[in-house]
Amino acid sequence: MNTRIQSLVGIARRAGKIASGDAQIEAMVKKRKGFLLIIAEDAHGAQKKYTMWANDINLPVLVTGTKLELGHSIGLSPRSAVLILDQGFAKAILLARS
Repeated sequence: MNTRIQSLVGIARRAGKIASGDAQIEAMVKKRKGFLLIIAEDAHGAQKKYTMWANDINLPVLVTGTKLELGHSIGLSPRSAVLILDQGFAKAILLARS
C-alpha cells in the first residue's frame, strides 16, 4: 500500500468517514452506503465475502496492502477491510492508486 493511500485513509478516519470491522462494514453495505471498499491482500476469506457483497451493489473494490498496514493507516489493530463512506475520499484514493 503506498503512503499516499495510507495518508488518505487516515485522514478519512479522523474525519469519521470510514467503517471498519465486519459488523460495521456489513451494516453499511446493506444500507448501500459507502463509495469504496479497501481489502487487505492477505485477507483471503474477507476478499471472497466482501467482493461478492460489493459486486451486488456495484461498489468499487481496491485490494491493496496487508492487514497490518490497513490497521496502522487508521490507527487501530490490524483490519482486513475498510469501507470509505465519502465520495471525495474514495475518488482521491482511487486516483492515488495509479
